[in-house]
Amino acid sequence: HRRTNRPMVTVAMMVAIFLVAIDVTVVGTAMPRIVADLGGLDLISWVFAVYTLTTTVTTPIYGKLADLFGRRIVFTVGVILFVLGSMLSGAAHTMGQLIAFRAFQGIGAGAVMPITFTIIGDLYPGEQRARMQGLFSSVWGIAGLVGPLVGGFFVDHASWRWIFYINLPVGVVTLILVWLGLHERFDKHTHRIDVWGAVTFTAGVSALLYALLNGGTRYAWTSGTILGLFAAAIVLMGLFIWIERRAAEPMVPLHLFRMRVITAANIVGFLSSAALIGVTAWLPLWIQGLLGYSATNSGLTLLPMSIGWPIGSTVAGRIMYRIGPKVTAVTGGVLIAAGTIWLATVTLATPGWLFTIIMVIIGLGMGFATTPTPVLIQSAVGWNLRGAATATSTFTRSLGQSVGIAVYGTVFNQAIASYAATHLPPSVHLGGFDPSRALNAETFAQIPPALRDAVRQLLAHGLHTVFLWVVGTGLLTLLATFLLPRLIDRGGKLRS
Repeated sequence: HRRTNRPMVTVAMMVAIFLVAIDVTVVGTAMPRIVADLGGLDLISWVFAVYTLTTTVTTPIYGKLADLFGRRIVFTVGVILFVLGSMLSGAAHTMGQLIAFRAFQGIGAGAVMPITFTIIGDLYPGEQRARMQGLFSSVWGIAGLVGPLVGGFFVDHASWRWIFYINLPVGVVTLILVWLGLHERFDKHTHRIDVWGAVTFTAGVSALLYALLNGGTRYAWTSGTILGLFAAAIVLMGLFIWIERRAAEPMVPLHLFRMRVITAANIVGFLSSAALIGVTAWLPLWIQGLLGYSATNSGLTLLPMSIGWPIGSTVAGRIMYRIGPKVTAVTGGVLIAAGTIWLATVTLATPGWLFTIIMVIIGLGMGFATTPTPVLIQSAVGWNLRGAATATSTFTRSLGQSVGIAVYGTVFNQAIASYAATHLPPSVHLGGFDPSRALNAETFAQIPPALRDAVRQLLAHGLHTVFLWVVGTGLLTLLATFLLPRLIDRGGKLRS
């Protein structure tokens, strides 16, 4: 039996994290141009929400499959699906096609994150594992450095479609390294795929997201359609929980959430991810649509968060065994809350350099808050449940992004609709005017001069409302960090 080449596999996992992370940062930077080309500003939330939904649904399934069949084969399937979805997304010609292909891409992404951290948990024990978690969070930050710049370059000098095509060579390198370096020995098990759990969860969350994204805009909140969707979501999620309690191999092992440390860590992951998606998805609209920056300059504005994140992660990974995971995460929560509060105070007169400081603060906060959580989760279970337990972390983070982007999208659409009704002439807001015209210099120039300032105020009002909701999410993240345990020993065992 050949031995695993730990350095080679570690590099492969770094490349895998880079693969997923660069997709997030590149798409966020390019979305203003994509919306300007394809139209449908009101659908922008779906581009993110459908990706995180399919990622959320498949993550725990992949985690369980990794425990049953081994990490390498399941990881390979996920990367192939992710790359294929990326290529299809790059070929999309309508917003509907892009949303559909992003859903397919998310099916592959569901395997990458949980299995990456599961493999690292297998390869490194105790304190080494904590250091590696910090290092891998830093890789996410490095991808955040490269992603906005690469995305901005493609958008400004080639086409936004290349932000998806770039995933192909990165994915190929990852698979080559994994198949050359990772050699597993594991016992094969009989297995049952929790099909009904996946179906009921997907249907329930889809109903919830559709209701959130269309309530108050396409349909009234009190309409039969919206009320019916909420009722269906409640029934389906209740059925999902009932199925999970009785399934031989559940999609989400609910008994894991009886462990306080896992529940607390996942709450932190859920809320911090919701806050993060609010910044990465909506801030580029402000930078490009209101400040008039190019996509490349927009990437440079977001860059400081990707500098602060790896710094915070590296420091957190080194000090959490000395000061405790709780103090480490609370520090991150304070920084996240402070950064989001500052972000909510920006106006049309705010200079671009001020966003640099805000992004550094939020990045540092994310590094400190998120580094301890996977270590705590993996320390709470044995090897046979490590894959499933790690998958619950990615599951709740993806769910946080899905719910977050849906809520922010609802807030944004309602804010601009109400503002247009009271501040734009009836002939404009009742005539199907598309605010996405303001996201491209050429289409913005076609707007009558008398309306241009009003349109900019319209977008500013909608985005500022979103930022206020992000503040609330940041404050909840801070409160959640107080639920984490105080200490963990150098062998990776929890201590009271």
